[in-house]
Amino acid sequence: MIETKIKSTVRDVIDFPKPGVVFKDITPILKDPLLCMEINRELAAALKGIEIDVVAGIESRGFLFGPALAQLLKVPFVPIRKVGKLPYQTVRQSYDLEYGTAAIELHKDALVAGQKVLIHDDLLATGGTVVAASELVQQLGAVVAAYSFIIGLDFLNGKARLQPYSEQIFSLASY
Repeated sequence: MIETKIKSTVRDVIDFPKPGVVFKDITPILKDPLLCMEINRELAAALKGIEIDVVAGIESRGFLFGPALAQLLKVPFVPIRKVGKLPYQTVRQSYDLEYGTAAIELHKDALVAGQKVLIHDDLLATGGTVVAASELVQQLGAVVAAYSFIIGLDFLNGKARLQPYSEQIFSLASY
């Protein structure tokens, strides 16, 4: 089962990025190309039947599996990046962090009104960044069709924050 494979591969890093946090490090997965392919196949299978026109990956770990997933789904990939990283005209969305605020951007021409967007990231925690990504999608007139994650930290209730945008929320491994 894919969840067992992911959980046995992911590394827990204690007190990162700050004391009291147990960081779920997916980088060991990247050393196993067969597991990477299986993850993308499983994500694509979970999304079967959902109309998706574009995959939007959130910087930076959403870039690890997002482009390959887009290729499997035969749709374009667009990056959602931290402020100042995209070279063309952008739209911006701020969001709150535990210790302040941050913002992400998307090219103004990345999406077309009415497109159905899959938002992908490696992990769903509290959902703050993903909500901001959802707001960016809506600023351009597109629709959030679904979300995909390798890991969901269900105890942080991030899913509840995403449900107003889409009920289609998929994680391959839950904690």
